[in-house]
Amino acid sequence: MESKRQQKVARQLQKDLSEIFQRDVPHLFNGAFITVTNVRISPDLSVARVYLSFLAAKNKEQLLETIQEKGKVIRQHLGERVRHQLRIVPELAFFLDDTAEYADKMDKLFAGLEIPPAPEEDED
Repeated sequence: MESKRQQKVARQLQKDLSEIFQRDVPHLFNGAFITVTNVRISPDLSVARVYLSFLAAKNKEQLLETIQEKGKVIRQHLGERVRHQLRIVPELAFFLDDTAEYADKMDKLFAGLEIPPAPEEDED
């Protein structure tokens, strides 16, 4: 269970990281549209798990590796934005958010199900 402080910091980090990916450093990722879907932060606010979703990206795993390599640059931009709110800029760990693919897979599974009609009961 996250504390109120963790939730507030996570929301702020999500907002700031989204702006960084879309405005500050889009040139580093060949114009791929990167969405920050979720941020989870440790209780001591030192580590942030950042979940990303990609659009217009051919190879998602390679793009995630590129983001991890450029993590220090992203963290530096984040530090400039949150330097007055946080004492420590959290370490960033990036993960691929696959909830959209999972939801699509589940929709296809449900669409493929054939459910027989309920048997009619005699009213005696």
